Amino acid sequence: MIGFDEYQNDRITIDSVFAEDGLIAEKFERYQLRKHQVDMSKAVDKAFKKGHNLVAEAGTGVGKSFAYLVPAITNMAGNDCKVVISTHTITLQEQLINKDIPFLASVMPFEFKACLAKGRSNYLCKRRLEYSKRKNSNLFDEFAKQLYEIEAWANETNDGSLSDLENQPSMPVWDSVCSEHGNCRGRKCSYYKDCFYWRARRRLEQADVIIANHALLFSDLILKRNAPKGVLPDYQYIIVDEAHNIESVAESHFGINISNFTFSFLMNKIYNAKTKRGAITFNSTDDTIEQVKETNKQIKLFFRQIEAWAENSRDKANLRCPAHFVDDNITDSLKALREELKSIVKNSDDDDSAKDEVLELQRHIERLAELELEIKVFLNQGKDENVYWVEIFGSNNSRRTKSVRLRCAPVKVASEIKSVLFDNYQSVILTSATLNSGRKNQGNGFDFFAKQVGLDSYKSVELGSPYDYHSQVTLYVERTMPMPSDPNYISSATKAIEKYITQTGGKAFVLFTSYSMLKTVAANMESWFDENGFELLQQGQGIDRTMLLTKFKADTNSVLFGTDSFWQGVDVPGQALSNVIITKLPFAVPNHPLTAGKIERIRKEGGNPFFDFQLPWAVIKFKQGFGRLIRSHHDKGIVVLLDSRVATKAYGKLFIDAIPKCKQIMV
Repeated sequence: MIGFDEYQNDRITIDSVFAEDGLIAEKFERYQLRKHQVDMSKAVDKAFKKGHNLVAEAGTGVGKSFAYLVPAITNMAGNDCKVVISTHTITLQEQLINKDIPFLASVMPFEFKACLAKGRSNYLCKRRLEYSKRKNSNLFDEFAKQLYEIEAWANETNDGSLSDLENQPSMPVWDSVCSEHGNCRGRKCSYYKDCFYWRARRRLEQADVIIANHALLFSDLILKRNAPKGVLPDYQYIIVDEAHNIESVAESHFGINISNFTFSFLMNKIYNAKTKRGAITFNSTDDTIEQVKETNKQIKLFFRQIEAWAENSRDKANLRCPAHFVDDNITDSLKALREELKSIVKNSDDDDSAKDEVLELQRHIERLAELELEIKVFLNQGKDENVYWVEIFGSNNSRRTKSVRLRCAPVKVASEIKSVLFDNYQSVILTSATLNSGRKNQGNGFDFFAKQVGLDSYKSVELGSPYDYHSQVTLYVERTMPMPSDPNYISSATKAIEKYITQTGGKAFVLFTSYSMLKTVAANMESWFDENGFELLQQGQGIDRTMLLTKFKADTNSVLFGTDSFWQGVDVPGQALSNVIITKLPFAVPNHPLTAGKIERIRKEGGNPFFDFQLPWAVIKFKQGFGRLIRSHHDKGIVVLLDSRVATKAYGKLFIDAIPKCKQIMV
């Protein structure tokens, strides 16, 4: 075995790895060559060598992770450069770092290093843990108890990241001990040598292959646009798996997302009047505490203004707000509090314990400045290409649980993605099972996706699934179902869901396009589920997605009602999932503020919003929902569509053409 740096990459070819007598076959007894996998791998290899971007759609079962990992590893060999592989889901990251890459490391005739990158706040800061313990040494509440549990874990863990901690602490507790930019002494810290974050950073510097998520990738790309260093080491090549998600991730990163809880969480860290705890307690004055109280007062008033505006809004389904829609009573108070905290920092002692306090305060000062700027930007609304709106969740009877959120996002994020990603990197690989939105063999169906993400120049490859969908899947289309806008649709859909759940004895996903419809149908069917002995697992009932899936897999007769997050990234092989019911074609809600903004922009540019945006987006989403059923050669089952528009509308054929050929029954 030779070292990665000494290896000459012309000694190995894609065929020599994937051939039936190749390197993988030597280690894997049941190995079978997959033509689509080899074709994709060669396309990725060519993109790296020729320096062009590649869009690759690979159907379920192609084995796309090996298809891009092999050329990524071999092209990095001897070139003294790194590759970043970005995914959207933790599940895929874990598959890559714990399964696929270790296997390839045992196969390849050279050594290479791979590392999973996590955001800084995932790591424990030992200095902040000691500081938090000192501050809470006389308290015997749940906060202090969790701190001591973290301390016991810190003495045992090698990783030091939150995912390695068995009993997850509350958010305020972890926030008080995690590693933070702006709250770090770096090499001056007595814990620097054994710091979990800096140890992880050194591993990243030494790695040849870095696994990250889309959010971390965009954080890095945006930082490097304005500064020489980002959150990741320098890299030359990027592979984006689950690439259909990068538009929405980018919209979040280039937008604003702050709520009343954002402020209350920060203010309680500065000083909580009820508990008398907070960062200013070590050196506060009456004036400081009064300024905290005044700022809290103005924050509450600000968000009550927003609630009142929303209550009086003529369009309660689309809370887009104009510039200065409420008075700015808040930024002056935030600035005054910042100045008060700065004076504490300036007058603090120079001993080690005070330095810890100062670091905490400096981070709070930075965050107050960030929020002050974001509020001003939101109220001024200086960017015409952005959409600004309000979201309100929770009961009017409980201010403690009511969320009032300010949101802003670019109507067209493509130019932003292009400027940080495609303009700066020689070769970017974008892959997913759902990127093509066009008819088969009629033009380039990748153009919609490419346009949405700012990809001007690229090659493409489309690779179907090796599974036999014709023998494994039957598609039922309820062509006599009332239109989704018909008042009778809900009752008809409910009866159809009962019929198909009975047909498969449960084992079903029911996918909805809105949470309101999910709740209505669940309420209508509650007694039916009890009478027929099926357990209903319902998204939005206080059980997180992972736990819902675990329960669904354990009870093979259960039924899971899910919305957006269950249309993709969910893998349930075997008979536990034998039935996927799609209630409606997944068109984006047209009155959602961001969707409405996109529709308006397309109209202004002379386009057709339905055919240029809403339809191709829905086709891609439909493919994602359909893809939940078959996850292996042995899976069998049915997909049910309760939307007659597939049979009655001219565009319906686009949805049928987009999925693998299977048996179809029009009911």
